Amino acid sequence: MPKAKKSKGGGGEKSAGGMVALADQILQGDLVRVHSRVKTRDKRGEDEDEYVDERLSRKILEQARIQQEELQTEYGLAPEVKKTPATVLGPDSQNADSDEEWPALGEAGAVEEEESSCGTEVVVDPEDEKAMQTFMNKNPPMRRTLADIIMEKITEKQTEVGTVMSEVSGRPMPELDPRVIEVYRGVNKVLSKYRSGKLPKAFKIIPALSNWEQVLYLTEPETWTAAAMYQATRIFSSNLKERMAQRFYNLVLLPRVRDDIAEYKKLNFHLYMALKKALFKPGAWFKGILIPLCESGTCTLREAIIIGSILTKCSIPVLHSSAAMLKLAEMEYNGANSIFLRLLLDKKYALPFRVLDALVGHFLSFRSEKRVLPVLWHQSLLTLAQRYKADLASEQKAALLELLKVQTHSQMSAEIRRELQNSESRDLETTMPVTMAMELCKDSLATSPT
Repeated sequence: MPKAKKSKGGGGEKSAGGMVALADQILQGDLVRVHSRVKTRDKRGEDEDEYVDERLSRKILEQARIQQEELQTEYGLAPEVKKTPATVLGPDSQNADSDEEWPALGEAGAVEEEESSCGTEVVVDPEDEKAMQTFMNKNPPMRRTLADIIMEKITEKQTEVGTVMSEVSGRPMPELDPRVIEVYRGVNKVLSKYRSGKLPKAFKIIPALSNWEQVLYLTEPETWTAAAMYQATRIFSSNLKERMAQRFYNLVLLPRVRDDIAEYKKLNFHLYMALKKALFKPGAWFKGILIPLCESGTCTLREAIIIGSILTKCSIPVLHSSAAMLKLAEMEYNGANSIFLRLLLDKKYALPFRVLDALVGHFLSFRSEKRVLPVLWHQSLLTLAQRYKADLASEQKAALLELLKVQTHSQMSAEIRRELQNSESRDLETTMPVTMAMELCKDSLATSPT
């Protein structure tokens, strides 16, 4: 016999037959049912209302700060501006992170950081600057404008290519089409007023042209804005080969940077970022910017500090840095060499012994120097002793200790002597006499660094 189903309105007593009487169901339906479950307040929600989440509170404070600044600006009460510290070449400048990534121009955080670093006027010690002037070239070559340099190089290249084409085909090199000249004259008008946004497509295809230097001259790079120079450096460093990028750095970027530092005593933010982007090809950067700057013999202390700060902020392959050190150790000393050598040594590379021997030979060449050496020279020697004291041979340390008796400094000489004396030396099997190291250094520097 099947079970009797419960009535939906149930709750009453069943009759003997298992069914609830109809009268009882009617009476039960008129009554109000009393529910025993009592609704309690959710404790979890109550606890959450007691405090604000950390992330939410940070957003609230940020919005409050923005509103406060807007009110101050609206009523003429400018917010207090924090003074950025001046850039000096001291021990604290060595703590910069050498593996910092190259921030894009549109990133707000990177822009603020770079503006604070390159937009500050560099403080130069008058005594150091005066000491450096004694080692600078007394008869520097006449400073030519950027247009003169580009035109001279283009004329040389045009004459060379024209001669080759005349010998091969019996015809001179064809001149540019007037329509091409007109187009790139128009590009110059855009770049001379450029601030942000897209560049003309005609300009972007210049690196793909065989006569790119000739076409580039039509745009008159000396009239470009700083923002246009940054965008041009991005395009040319990415699309040109290393040798061609080196020419662009040397003929266009470096003269513009030096002119800007000479005129404003600091470097424009966009030009600073252009120098950082140029390190996309480190070999071209060293051979097109750093080495020519030191070989000119006219590099000032301010230029060396500003350009050298890029070395501390960017990661550079060890082979390119080693080749640059070899070249700097070989060339004639002019004061700026010590700054760049010190900054490269502070990156703590695992340098080849050939480079270390060349650096030791560089410092030992000052044993007969009668002029007073600047503090920068002693700082670079101290950095070498601190970073690579365990990699120097005992003969090299003895020679450097003898050097300290001739070239002394009231504060640093004692520290250099302590570093050299209280450290292990390189194994005798890998030790190379200083004289042999200097000869090997000269042979390796006969070729340009790559």
